[in-house]
Amino acid sequence: MLSTVLSGAVVGVDAYPVQVEVDLAMGLPAFNIVGLPEMAVRESKTRVLAAIKNCGYHLPDRRITVNLAPADIRKDGTSFDLSIALGLLGATGDIPAEALNDYLSVGELSLGGDILPVRGTLSLAILAQEQNPAKTLIIPAANLAEAAIAEGLKILPVHNLKDLIEYFRGEKHIEPIYGELSDKDSNIWQGSADLAEVSGQHTAKRAIEVAAAGGHNLLMIGPPGSGKTMLARRIPSVLPPMEFEESIEVTKIYSVAGKLPKDHGLLVNRPFRSPHHTISNVALIGGGSFPHPGEISLAHCGVLFLDELPEFKKQVLEVLRQPLEENRVLISRALMSLEFPAKVMLVAALNPCPCGYATDPRHNCKCSPQQIAMYRARISGPLLDRIDIQVEVPALRYNEMIQQNSAAESSAEIRKRVLAARAVQKDRYKERGILNNAQMGKRELKEFCALDSAGHHLLENVIDRLGMSARAGDRILKLARTIADLDHSENIHLSHLSEAIQYRVLDREF
Repeated sequence: MLSTVLSGAVVGVDAYPVQVEVDLAMGLPAFNIVGLPEMAVRESKTRVLAAIKNCGYHLPDRRITVNLAPADIRKDGTSFDLSIALGLLGATGDIPAEALNDYLSVGELSLGGDILPVRGTLSLAILAQEQNPAKTLIIPAANLAEAAIAEGLKILPVHNLKDLIEYFRGEKHIEPIYGELSDKDSNIWQGSADLAEVSGQHTAKRAIEVAAAGGHNLLMIGPPGSGKTMLARRIPSVLPPMEFEESIEVTKIYSVAGKLPKDHGLLVNRPFRSPHHTISNVALIGGGSFPHPGEISLAHCGVLFLDELPEFKKQVLEVLRQPLEENRVLISRALMSLEFPAKVMLVAALNPCPCGYATDPRHNCKCSPQQIAMYRARISGPLLDRIDIQVEVPALRYNEMIQQNSAAESSAEIRKRVLAARAVQKDRYKERGILNNAQMGKRELKEFCALDSAGHHLLENVIDRLGMSARAGDRILKLARTIADLDHSENIHLSHLSEAIQYRVLDREF
């Protein structure tokens, strides 16, 4: 007896359909799973058999063969448990095999028959929506909020296998639910941190405003306790809200990585990821034997904050170079190549020297020139080229630390200017697939960053005198374009270019 159930698997952040074929044949009792299953899939036979038995049903002593098609793609995870169980019960006649044709099912089974949540449910829901909207998606009840993002999709949330068997036998009614996202317009900053809580540091706050307005990478240099980390953690409060498509992308990544909060639907806040400096290449970029997204992909559409930048291994920092340019991570393996999105705003902080006090006039720096040179050499020139803004964050004096913050600008006030600048950019690039100035290519630079003769003369002198690369020159133009947008100026003036240049001088000193 042959029974077929439609399921799905996630590769990267997207899902593809998997046909689960179950065959019961005469012969010595055996249970074989084919179709390039990984260990978690091979172990599903133990979970499935125990779950069916503990739900009160018994399988005949037959030779069981389960095929996961297409058979040339590796299958990983526990989401096939439910489909295999339904296929077995359909093959034995305990449930009508023909009824399974109208469903796509995913879920992990416990030994007692409970249907447990699985990763990548949103990707699977979108797959079901695209494959055949008439099909019903059977999912663990714990994944309902996530699956409901796929609007109009018919969803059957279930808690345990016994209830589902009785549903197919007509002995129990389970009310299907249709995906409906009711709060599309709730993409507002929901955090509590505010830049008004940071005393002083007006130059750094201005740099953060420019970086947020154009999506530029930012490097803050200063002694310990000057407020670098405090400033960085408040950057999401001035970033624009995520578009609906961005929220979908971020939610898919977190679902696949297993980091979506319990009973949580669409993620609306921009991510902020701050990995420890002991992180490995794979954990930062993504990968593994069956590749999973890394920290840079978990920060997609948000902020990747690297505190104490020189403490990261040099090889770890160097692998950031390509993703920062291409806004994606391509991981190649023998059997597949996967692509993870990595459109991030890189924010980094570091001390000026090993002891941290090279730029603090109140402390004596105990580091030798050689120690400082070796410390700074941990950050390569090519990586610095990819950081648009480099700003000093000096140590605060006592009267600056105790000053009242009532006069300081709040994140909401800064965010209004950022939103206005982003609206200009969105209108400017609406036909080009670009969201902000940082994503401009050569064609856009030539069209939207034209300089007058005085601007060309200034930029030429700076690039030649400081020995900047062509990439650094392009990033100066992108910064100037953002500053002009904040100034509501259609053209880039000398003042805009001068401010952009002063954000780049540290890359030659450092």
